[in-house]
Amino acid sequence: MRPGAHTRWAEVELAAIRANVRELCGRLPAGCRLWAVVKADGYGHGAKAVARAALEAGAWGLCVSTPEEAATLLGLCPSERILIMGGLDPAACAEAARLGCAVQCSAAWMADALEAAATAVPLPVHLKIDTGMGRLGCRPEQAAALARRVAGSSRLRLAGVMTHFAAADTDSGFTALQLRLFLDALAGLGVAPGIRHAANSAAVLNHPEAALDAVRVGIAMYGAAGGLRPALALRSVVTRVEDLPAGASVGYGRTWRATRPARVATVAIGYEDGVMRARSNRGEVVVLGRRRPLVGRVSMDAIAVDVTGMDVAPGEVVTLIGDGIRAEEVAEWSGTIAYEVLTAIGPRVVRVVRE
Repeated sequence: MRPGAHTRWAEVELAAIRANVRELCGRLPAGCRLWAVVKADGYGHGAKAVARAALEAGAWGLCVSTPEEAATLLGLCPSERILIMGGLDPAACAEAARLGCAVQCSAAWMADALEAAATAVPLPVHLKIDTGMGRLGCRPEQAAALARRVAGSSRLRLAGVMTHFAAADTDSGFTALQLRLFLDALAGLGVAPGIRHAANSAAVLNHPEAALDAVRVGIAMYGAAGGLRPALALRSVVTRVEDLPAGASVGYGRTWRATRPARVATVAIGYEDGVMRARSNRGEVVVLGRRRPLVGRVSMDAIAVDVTGMDVAPGEVVTLIGDGIRAEEVAEWSGTIAYEVLTAIGPRVVRVVRE
């Protein structure tokens, strides 16, 4: 349903989030917990609403990237179950520690900064080990010393140890290597590791052996991986319909020209709203139940659609994600991944949340 006079909106189905969380929890071994990843405003779906739905469906905790994201979720579950897992500098470490949430730690200087600022004592810390992602984390050979550093502090508590897979959806051999390095590092810690977690969505779907004490599920929870139920539909409306003669062009650069008489509809959504410019002359939308091609370059505020042979008028709803078009398909047309398609949906797209 169109929200008032808004010309661009995203419908978020919390029932889909709940169904996906239940399905994913059902794939885990007994005792394994699911952390719902709700960073980047819940992958564009709305973090707080998604977090509530995920927890209701059986998620044990929540994962975010920044202290600011964590602050918006306080009270939804115990603070030690909200894990701040993004890269932090000393100032951000101090802010994270003041919140009292769990924080990833991958270096001695981070432990120092967290210890100095901790107000909830002891502060839960998750040691991160870099087993091949090459982004955050200490090296495996550094893990034991850092674990002892955290465990030996009266102001910190080693609540968990984690790693992150680089290619769990494409390279099973490298994933197996990362898991082996992680398990070897755990065996040599010399202190109790707390919650051991490594698996992301791709690992949950493809590498069940990597489900240890907990998993961190993002994209699958939103239904954009593993054939699960999509939780978001993106829609706009037609604002102009014009019959064009053969040879007429549409859009910047005149990259599309009619090879025959054509009817073209202008739709009130563009790259500011998440329809990437790479979609120019690529892919389809749904109008009146039919897939129709996007033509011409994507503008900041508008796209054009070939609706030749259709009785389309201004105000007609156009679906860009949903009605059979999945975010994964949009990602192929855009030359990217479903994560970017969802998180790129802009702030002027009104979110309509449905239970």
